[in-house]
Amino acid sequence: MNLRISRGRRPGWLLCILLLAAGGNAGANEAANWFADGRPNAAARQAVQLLQAAGGDGLDPGDYRADALALALGNAASGAAPLPEAAQAGLSADLSRAMEHLVSDLHFGRVNPRDIHAAFDIPKKQLDPASYIRLAVAGNTLPAAVRAAAPQLPLYTSLRQALRHYRTLQQHADLQTPLPPPTGKAVAAGQPYADLAGLARRLAALGDLDAATPPGAQYGGALMDGVKAFQRRHGLTPDGVLGKGTLAQLNTPVAARIRQIELTLERLRWTPLLLADRMIVVNIPEFALHAYELKEGGAHLSMNVIVGKAVNARTPLFFEDMRHIEFSPYWNIPPSIAKAETVPRLRRDPGHFDAQGLEFVGADGAAITTLSAANLDAVARGQLRIRQRPGPLNALGDIKFIFPNSDNIYLHHTPAVTLFQRERRDLSHGCIRVEAPVALAKFVLQEQPEWTEDKIRAAMGDGKSSTLRLKHPLPVLIAYGTAMVKDQQKVYFYEDIYGNDKLLDRALRAKQQAVR
Repeated sequence: MNLRISRGRRPGWLLCILLLAAGGNAGANEAANWFADGRPNAAARQAVQLLQAAGGDGLDPGDYRADALALALGNAASGAAPLPEAAQAGLSADLSRAMEHLVSDLHFGRVNPRDIHAAFDIPKKQLDPASYIRLAVAGNTLPAAVRAAAPQLPLYTSLRQALRHYRTLQQHADLQTPLPPPTGKAVAAGQPYADLAGLARRLAALGDLDAATPPGAQYGGALMDGVKAFQRRHGLTPDGVLGKGTLAQLNTPVAARIRQIELTLERLRWTPLLLADRMIVVNIPEFALHAYELKEGGAHLSMNVIVGKAVNARTPLFFEDMRHIEFSPYWNIPPSIAKAETVPRLRRDPGHFDAQGLEFVGADGAAITTLSAANLDAVARGQLRIRQRPGPLNALGDIKFIFPNSDNIYLHHTPAVTLFQRERRDLSHGCIRVEAPVALAKFVLQEQPEWTEDKIRAAMGDGKSSTLRLKHPLPVLIAYGTAMVKDQQKVYFYEDIYGNDKLLDRALRAKQQAVR
């Protein structure tokens, strides 16, 4: 995810104090004080306002009975007599439960990520919502405490603002009627289109075109530039051609965009982005890698990536530490790929063996450079494996970034560099190919200054495999977000290529129905 990191993304002072206090047992059985002289106090009024405002974080105020509590507290405040102690206790308990529920949802998220992403084993957060709320009420810091419970990330703040903006767009008249399809396959510069004025109004409403721009008699000019801007924000090739894919994105209902933002906010609540001073994040729907450093003036590096195929080789979501770099790596072809693809190819085309620099490897580690039917049969039986020697044709390119994980996923370069220019880049068997390996290696090795760019390039081109241990492990997060804010607060939307948004949406709706 494009999560520009600053010192402000560390947990705020208030959250740190409350986390430390909430971690203890002192006063654990005490309740927050919501009443004074039988009437709701200022904290109770603040609490109701916070519950009713939960929609600003993509949450549903109904999950916290916000309106019912507001009505009950309003009646208690305006009643002819102070509320009896028993009634105060019941209403206080209801309000405390609602606030604890809200803080829990903001801090931990509403679903366990492992319920929808089996490999996503994230570090556990420490926060006791009951103690947290009680201490916030006692310290008169309730609004700030609730805000601090949410992710302290610039992206989270930007997405909240985007959510508010897109909710205002939901009633925009120029976004209600779908644009018509072109008469031909697509509309290019200089060609007619049935609703140029409607296209101009839609682009203006979405912020991709100046509202004063005249549509013209034919497609092109500023209108085409507006389409290019829209395409860039929606993961499309910015060629300005008004084709089927671009029109489909233009006609996507605003409600769907709102849901994308809400789901990304939910993911940010349980994604571990506050645990290290330096880290690498790969956002799969964006087909992008971002590397960050918290130090003042620290590095911020972004590049295109290629990820696993959506059909049968999806890159899993997980969080692990990078520990090694392998220069001029061997590619140890996974047995599943060897049996399904490599062996059949070699039976059809024996010349592929030498042309690609392949060799067999026995259980003792000895290399066998002779192709034979017996050796291919041994691979099929699991008695031999196939690997590709270092070189210009090696599928891993000339560098491999290793962060040990159960799925054997890693970052690597590739000789097929033209693939990085494709619009959709789910093309690998699961591992992640990086567009700028030298730049990434420089970032990874910042704490090992002896590894200059020249030394990195020399090791990559050496042709002899070597492994370098990192001085300090570097966290790598494989994440999934279809709504991003970047480039001076522009909102970007990406296709849900793995259907993970659909999974999360179903999980959230199922939980909501179960609670209600």
